[in-house]
Amino acid sequence: MVLSAVIGKLQHKRVVLASASPRRREILNNAGLQFEVVPSRFRETLDKAAFPSAAAYAEETAKHKALEVATRMHQKDQRAPDVVIGADTVVAVSGLILEKPVDKQDAYRMLTRLSGREHSVFTGVAVVLCTCTEGRLQTHASTFSEETRVRFSVLSEELVWEHVLSGEPMDKAGGYGLQARGGMLVEAVLGDALNVIGFPLNRFCRELPALLGPEDPKPQNTQEDSKPLQDPTGDAATHSEPWDPFTGYPAKLVDLMEGFKASKVLFTACRLRIFDFLQETSPLTARELAGRVEASVPETERLLEACVGLGLLEKRALGYSNSALAASHLLSGGDLSLRDLALHLETESWPLFSHLEAAVRKGTVPWTQALKEEAGVKQALGIPLPGLACPHTARRVARALDLSCFASACCTGGGADVLASALALEYPQMRVTAWAGSAGPTPTRDLPAADLYVASGLLQAPPDARTEDVLQALAGCCPPGGGLLLVEATTEEEEKETTPRTRMLALELLLRAGAAPRTLAQCRELLAGLELGTVRMAPAGPGLGVLLCTRTPNHPGLNKDSE
Repeated sequence: MVLSAVIGKLQHKRVVLASASPRRREILNNAGLQFEVVPSRFRETLDKAAFPSAAAYAEETAKHKALEVATRMHQKDQRAPDVVIGADTVVAVSGLILEKPVDKQDAYRMLTRLSGREHSVFTGVAVVLCTCTEGRLQTHASTFSEETRVRFSVLSEELVWEHVLSGEPMDKAGGYGLQARGGMLVEAVLGDALNVIGFPLNRFCRELPALLGPEDPKPQNTQEDSKPLQDPTGDAATHSEPWDPFTGYPAKLVDLMEGFKASKVLFTACRLRIFDFLQETSPLTARELAGRVEASVPETERLLEACVGLGLLEKRALGYSNSALAASHLLSGGDLSLRDLALHLETESWPLFSHLEAAVRKGTVPWTQALKEEAGVKQALGIPLPGLACPHTARRVARALDLSCFASACCTGGGADVLASALALEYPQMRVTAWAGSAGPTPTRDLPAADLYVASGLLQAPPDARTEDVLQALAGCCPPGGGLLLVEATTEEEEKETTPRTRMLALELLLRAGAAPRTLAQCRELLAGLELGTVRMAPAGPGLGVLLCTRTPNHPGLNKDSE
């Protein structure tokens, strides 16, 4: 293939690169492409755990970057470019997605994790075709991604810090640049080296003819998603939001109002194991599924039809089968399964939010015993944190700090099973047990012996949960050299904006415990005041952090010295 001929297809089009990266600019300039640069303002806040792979995450981020630029340019002067190119590069190692480090310590952790190991570099690329019809922007986005395997040499701590202090890692995914000082860390590259630098030029040229389509491509999303709506007074009001055909109002608002219905459909299908049965045998008719879940046929059929409408099931002439989405994420077990999270949200989060109005009016949750039982609040060993029902989130917790010095671990309280599985996967040499706790006034009675005890939500427990007593009891069980790992919902003061999901988590914690989530520094200060030993802390993803209290070998209890 003559790559210059392919680039020539863009010669007479207005092309915009939605990236401030000088490396991407240089790669495309060297290829002979004429383009403008308009950096995207899209905040990269997508939940990585919601994507099946790092490639999918990079593609979606690239698409959001390109669409943001296309929309902003159209709003500014009522005209849009012909083509907007977005790109996003991430590093993935052992299932963990690494982007640009947030600070020097984060860069050090990234490079240490990559030392002596092979990892993948994914660049997601989005090509957005734009047209304007009667002043309305219409877009069609296509995406692809390229993977390159990179192997690092074994790095000394001195070399890692030398690289970190050079300042180079701070604007590069994974903390290194192949084309710069980071090249001295790399032992081998398998695949497109330009992909590691920031843009897979060869793959882009191979994909471009199909992405551009006919000479004057017509965007596919020609539905009236920007149709002017009529407000209640009868005056025309132009909305950029898609509109709902049933109500004539913004679809986003209508979807928010009716979203609880879709959630309940998903929760019910998970609880009835609809997706498990269809994975074992498919297709199945409504009557066959009703027999397996011991339910009525008409109501089962309505549930299945609702799942089809939500994209969770597919309907054929012979019956129903799982969609690719359900088969990947809604089956029992499996690293990518979200079934446990769905059940957690239904049984523990749903009841809490039904009391939101009362909590807002009174300034606190009316903590009756009936409400505690309804919401599933575990007073003794902390409150369940919603994200810990997701295996990906639990893995981030297991990797946040180096726990390889502990030979055994015992996970307690809410999310113990999922956390135990994540620890066993991350540290195969570690003996890991899950323990739900003892009933009665002594929750740590009969606690199994272990070098490391893990608890979640202790610092966010309800006011009458005897948090200090439980912390001291757990710490007292630690042998010399042992530790206590606390997983907590946190917020960071330096973050100017949080994601909708972390805002919802803060609200849920207010409902559960009557308090907003603390910052990691505030959690550490609280532990220091309780004399629970040397404290190390680290973020474990959006809205979560971990704190490790370590008992010194020469002290009968955990001491107060902090790093």
